Amino acid sequence: MNGFLEEVKSYLPAALTKRAPLVPVLRFSGPIGVVTPLRPGLTLSVSASAIEKAFTMSGAKAVAIQINSPGGSAVQSMLIYKRIRALAAEKDLKVYVFAEDVAASGGYLLALAGDEIYADPSSIIGSIGVITATFGLHELIKNWGIERRVYTAGKDKDTLDPFLPTKPEDVKRIKALQEDVHRSFIDLVKTRRGARIDKADVDLFTGAFWSGKRALELGLIDGLSDLRSKMREIYGDDVRLKLVMPSVSWLRRRRSVFTESGALDFGLSPGGFAADLITAIEARALWSRFGF
Repeated sequence: MNGFLEEVKSYLPAALTKRAPLVPVLRFSGPIGVVTPLRPGLTLSVSASAIEKAFTMSGAKAVAIQINSPGGSAVQSMLIYKRIRALAAEKDLKVYVFAEDVAASGGYLLALAGDEIYADPSSIIGSIGVITATFGLHELIKNWGIERRVYTAGKDKDTLDPFLPTKPEDVKRIKALQEDVHRSFIDLVKTRRGARIDKADVDLFTGAFWSGKRALELGLIDGLSDLRSKMREIYGDDVRLKLVMPSVSWLRRRRSVFTESGALDFGLSPGGFAADLITAIEARALWSRFGF
């Protein structure tokens, strides 16, 4: 049978029998690990099926990843990073990353999964640091005559409670935790970027961020280009770019909107509408740090 098919192909024009190179495309967009109303959040559990599909697609020459993220959860960033690198090694496929508006903080950590990283000259790249933000509302409830009653088992269970005054020991504990996470981030950048960042004339690890043009000079990325242009440059004008999306069922989407997120039940689910509102504000704050 195979011989017959080969014989048939021999009579057909080369343009009809030659398969164009295939490059699956993954897209990571939005805050990482932050579940906002109507959106599931960028996590490994949401992304795993798409990542697996991209790396197991028959005939794939490489995998391309588009990133547009201001960061978020360090844990989810690292979990997604590790899954990409593990499959890249297993399938022996090169990974190309393309930053869009922002690849900062956890978004840049995701970008490190690429063997090569590209960006637009105006993309925002970097923010290699760790941030913890909360509110101080104890004076507000005091002025309103509100008495808050909290009962804990464990003296440190109320660490960073926004309705309590700041405690120096809490700040010291959080700073130590941040230093551990920051060190891991720095080590990963040094491992993945290697000698390319040796000539950087600034401290790359202060949490500062730069334009794509400046990031190239600092060695944080490998070039200035977009996905389509670069893939055509490498694999030819006939390259096939196939977007691979997470397979989220209609029922799961419906549950995330009406039950888990509390976006429409106004307090019937754990956390309810108030929790969703705070989470949405946090997500908005992540973007606003970079002018978006």
